[in-house]
Amino acid sequence: MGTPARREPRLPDLFDLMEMPFTTLRPFTAQAIRIEDYLDDDKYVIRAELPGIDPSRDVEISVSRGILTIRAEREERREGRRHSEFRYGTYERHVRLPDRVREEDITAAYDQGILTVTVPLQEAKEATRRIPIQH
Repeated sequence: MGTPARREPRLPDLFDLMEMPFTTLRPFTAQAIRIEDYLDDDKYVIRAELPGIDPSRDVEISVSRGILTIRAEREERREGRRHSEFRYGTYERHVRLPDRVREEDITAAYDQGILTVTVPLQEAKEATRRIPIQH
């Protein structure tokens, strides 16, 4: 009989610790997608971490009422006895878009595990408008 393999105890990383309370409060919801976003001249850019996912098959991006939704799914592969710390299942993130968005021109690209969503912005309109009084 062989010696059992010794496994190091896995300590959760900082993001795991931050997500734990929220996961227990909503155990049946999708896992959060980690993102970064920024304004770049006339566009709003969202970058999402989605490693190991086929974007043409497993990712859906939609926009409705000023909310951009990114939804992805990674299926677990069972290949004999093994140890895995990968996360599988459904991932979802909702991002509120700025007010002056051109929703019809939103584009997305996927490269090396990063999904980049580019949201074009319209020119800012004057905030106040003078209304004439009829008499």
